[in-house]
Amino acid sequence: MIDRKLIPLCASLLLVAAAFSVDAFAQRKTRKKPAPKPQTELAKLRDEYVKASNEYKASLAKLLPFHEDRVKRAEEKLEQSRKLFAEGLIPRAHLEESERAVTDAKNEVVKIQRDMTTADAQIAGIFAETEAEKQIAKDLRLARQSLVRTSSFTRFTGTPGWSLGDAYKVQRFFSDTFKKQLPVAVFGQGAIHDRWRLDHRNSMDISLHPDSAEGQALLNFLQQKGIPYLAFRAAIPGTATGPHIHIGRPSHRY
Repeated sequence: MIDRKLIPLCASLLLVAAAFSVDAFAQRKTRKKPAPKPQTELAKLRDEYVKASNEYKASLAKLLPFHEDRVKRAEEKLEQSRKLFAEGLIPRAHLEESERAVTDAKNEVVKIQRDMTTADAQIAGIFAETEAEKQIAKDLRLARQSLVRTSSFTRFTGTPGWSLGDAYKVQRFFSDTFKKQLPVAVFGQGAIHDRWRLDHRNSMDISLHPDSAEGQALLNFLQQKGIPYLAFRAAIPGTATGPHIHIGRPSHRY
């Protein structure tokens, strides 16, 4: 049994402990959360690009019903023109004009649908590339892999020792294989790289789509020789203006 003389002491200790607990809880509640990290310039560019793409797609979605209705009206007019032509009431030129109107209207609908699909693909590419960068940052083993692929780009790390002084090897391979000059868009640092603050001094950009026959041949050669590259299949805000092959290490921001 507890000595009755100790009861007041125990009660005091309990009160002190409770006070400390309340104070600690209050401190936890009032403790400020760490400020979020400021958004990088590249992240801002990508967000703006996604926003603009979504707005563009929304504007196309508003136009689509109008052009679909235009197709319907053109087809109705064509049907009337065929009847009138069969009865000899209009010349063939008028019938052909109605046929062209239907074709033009349908082509416009196809173009709008294609542009909407392209906008979706570009947005998906941005998300895929961003996610790939996050995974590479989390997993060093992935970063050390020789080949990393996403829907928008492929990266080959190659072997150490590449320099722009070896560019002649690539140019010679391409001219020997395709009997024409390598389509070099930028050799070393370019104006676009200055604007985006990318160090491109030891790289060159080639105006070839990586999925084309010439692009595939070039990528195979680069891999065989251990030459690092990045092959872009689409524009990536702040990184690539469009499909091309970047030969050299990734351009780091400065």
